[in-house]
Amino acid sequence: MASASRGVVAGRGASSKVKSVKLLEVLNALEEEETSNDKEEIFISPPENASGDFTDEDSGDEDSRHGTHLPGSMLHATVVSEDSGTGEDNEDLELQPAKKRQKSIVEPQRVWTKRDLQPNFSSWTASDPHIEYLKSQELSPVGLFELFFDEGTINFIVNETNRYAWQKNVNLGLTAQELKCVLGILILSGYISYPRRRMFWETSPDSHHHLVADAIRRDRFELIFSYLHFADNNELDESDRFAKVRPLIVRMNCNFQKHAPLEEFYSFGESMCEYFGHRGSKQLRTGKPVRLGYKIWCGTTSRGYLVWFEPSQGTLFTKPDKGLDLGGSMVIKFVNALQERGCLPYHIFFDKVFTSIKLMSILRKKGVKATGTVREYRTERCPLKDPRELKKMKRGSFDYKVDESEEIIVCRWHDSNMVNICSNAVGIEPVRLTSRCSGAAKTRTQVHQPLLVRLYQEKVGGVGRMDQNIAKYKVKIRGMKWYSSFIGYIIDAALNNAWQLHRICCEDAQVDLLAFRRYVACVYLESNADTSSQGRRSRRLETESRFDMIGHWIIHQDKRTRCALCHSQTNTRCEKCQKGVHAKCFREYHIR
Repeated sequence: MASASRGVVAGRGASSKVKSVKLLEVLNALEEEETSNDKEEIFISPPENASGDFTDEDSGDEDSRHGTHLPGSMLHATVVSEDSGTGEDNEDLELQPAKKRQKSIVEPQRVWTKRDLQPNFSSWTASDPHIEYLKSQELSPVGLFELFFDEGTINFIVNETNRYAWQKNVNLGLTAQELKCVLGILILSGYISYPRRRMFWETSPDSHHHLVADAIRRDRFELIFSYLHFADNNELDESDRFAKVRPLIVRMNCNFQKHAPLEEFYSFGESMCEYFGHRGSKQLRTGKPVRLGYKIWCGTTSRGYLVWFEPSQGTLFTKPDKGLDLGGSMVIKFVNALQERGCLPYHIFFDKVFTSIKLMSILRKKGVKATGTVREYRTERCPLKDPRELKKMKRGSFDYKVDESEEIIVCRWHDSNMVNICSNAVGIEPVRLTSRCSGAAKTRTQVHQPLLVRLYQEKVGGVGRMDQNIAKYKVKIRGMKWYSSFIGYIIDAALNNAWQLHRICCEDAQVDLLAFRRYVACVYLESNADTSSQGRRSRRLETESRFDMIGHWIIHQDKRTRCALCHSQTNTRCEKCQKGVHAKCFREYHIR
């Protein structure tokens, strides 16, 4: 299929007519070739005026849409294959005219020598005073989440939403407290989901959810959700396909980096935000858990804290740096963001989508360590043993060479398959034995493993861990705007980051991710519940939440109030119950 697509592009110079290929035909061809190891990627570009006001509206509500049922207008869209000449591994199939191949730049030939790497990077000695400060604050889950959705971000969203509604001649009057309630419902939909979101407010006993129904009226939620906005339509950058959410991306990146744990090892990779609508820079990737959606470049810590992210807009809308492909350019942007906190000897791990000798050289000049698997054609003619010859040797055999001019090592290791790995900081020694699974006999054998391979396998999985955490309880409610699923992704990423900080700061009283999300959702919903009257509703809320043993945290308050149990003055309260209570009375109040 890939060769046929390239033939379409080649024909452009000979004739003005281009044979059109439908997306449905491409998908059928991919399904027939699913047994192949090659990964294909389809990029469906947004419209030229994607920043225009009309693009707020999408194809409809996504509550009950499935990824296998794409709209006919999308399946029958014309696809033209483009070879951008940037050196990317994955062939992008674009709904745009193909570009001419650019002339490749001739690089000087490298001299490769059989010896181990001799890096001259400084060792990691940095400490993290910010994490120590967060530990001293003893923040609750809501306090940690509000490090990212802070008061400035909440007020910004409120102002932009009210502005957008006013432009549509609607007096919305959204408040910060109501917005937090909406966020609470979105978070709750991650672990309690209905086929239709209106079922939360139904009076039927099998679906009614009193926590949501008591917090906000259904029509009020629908009105707020339909007008959620994150940018001024009069000041959009027409060259940015994500201009509608760019201010929020900038704010969240700033907050993520501000509170990120300062670590030596980081992972860079691709994440996918599921999306099935008509608009936006969505991509289809075979062999991935999320096949259709927005591709997002992500830089994370080794444990999965998201430090920096940027939605992909394809090579048609993002110009790569000179000598690098688009993926390599994104790695450089991530490194620049890291170095805003100081030019420290960070160590970045990434896979073969990004790795090249040129990228390793640039990172070395920046004082940044890097290790990643690499495709053979990107090794710049490194004279390693032929894979067929190495495969005849016993498992665990390897060959390696070092570039004399820039101290970059390329190693080929014989595992179940051939692994090519490149580094500018880690060498071969010490070689250790590791236990590997033998597929045929289903037994484990001891094989030799070089140091750079072992370190890569230990530290590269940060993006995968973040994806795993997000996928467990991701926001299920989607709206009619093309960026609603992307907003849900940002909320999930902020909750993941808050939970990662909770694991670091609260070593003695950790909760799992589900309990963490439930606590945030319950606090936001109960704080907006209608408790003005002392009737049955308020008593029911107090009774059920007081004794549920879920997410009750004692926090300091500036104004002294009476303890709900012993009635004497106290300067602490339960954040969830919003009741004054002494530390000594805290447990008894919640079980009595």
